[in-house]
Amino acid sequence: MLTDNHNRVINYLRLSVTDNCNMRCQYCMPAEGVAFSHNSELLSWDEMYLLAATFIELGITKIRITGGEPFVRKGLMDFLHRLATIKGLEEISITTNATLIGEHITDLKALGILNVNVSMDSLDKTRFNFITRRDYFDVVYSNLLQMLHSGFNVKINCVVMHGLNTDDILPFIDFAHEHNTAVRFLEEMPFNGHNKSFEKIEWDFLKIIDHIQTKFPQIQRMNDSASSTSENYTIQNRRGSFGVIPSFSRTFCGTCNRIRVSAKGELQTCLYTNESVAFKKLLQQHAQPDLIKPLILAAIDNRFKDGFEAEEKNEFKKSMSLIGG
Repeated sequence: MLTDNHNRVINYLRLSVTDNCNMRCQYCMPAEGVAFSHNSELLSWDEMYLLAATFIELGITKIRITGGEPFVRKGLMDFLHRLATIKGLEEISITTNATLIGEHITDLKALGILNVNVSMDSLDKTRFNFITRRDYFDVVYSNLLQMLHSGFNVKINCVVMHGLNTDDILPFIDFAHEHNTAVRFLEEMPFNGHNKSFEKIEWDFLKIIDHIQTKFPQIQRMNDSASSTSENYTIQNRRGSFGVIPSFSRTFCGTCNRIRVSAKGELQTCLYTNESVAFKKLLQQHAQPDLIKPLILAAIDNRFKDGFEAEEKNEFKKSMSLIGG
């Protein structure tokens, strides 16, 4: 079992397989994009498999595949087939923008990879295309419905942005009821690739909840797991659920159970801090788990108390696409 220096059990790895993305979402990166990595800079699939297996040996039981957009990288499905065979791994999940997942839905279901988070910031086509700077609404909506009808456990992630998509909050609540699914509203974070920092945000998690209660006053808090980053709610006499993720307010740091590895093999022990270990060169020189394990353990034994301490001690302005979500 992995335990950090604040007695938090670490059992969840967010593994980015690429920093590339076929969208240019306004909260994630500038319109011109960012400097994506060359293939030679990324972990190979073999290196990624060895690294994942090493984390699992140490106590990781859940791996979420992230990007960029994971399905942009060729070979992902072959990697997932290999990953699913590792003993001790209890769950594989995916975060995607759902533009390219359509042709893989049947295969994913056969693998038992049914937990999929779909990043979707508007149910209005014009607004969606404006936020993403791409015309992908129809394919995203179609793939989302296909997954819902195929029995996937889909959660829709909507980043709430003042002046852009707050009119979508209540329609998403209705969508969750209609399709008996979950929608989660995320506070906006200052990770869009510019030297931009927020002293405060207009729509924090409390304002989002208050807004929902103007139409649906009878909300009930769900019994979330201790390590959940979202505060989840049901609405009386309605199906589905909604959650709010205080990603900027950072109220969940005290029970954080997750770490991140970027597509370039950089270990990040907090979303608001810099990388602590670079695995790529080490794996190229010495692809042996016993040489990697002490570095992982040392990094986890030196985690910041919370995201505020991490932010205070680091100058961190990466795009969310490069971080891995």
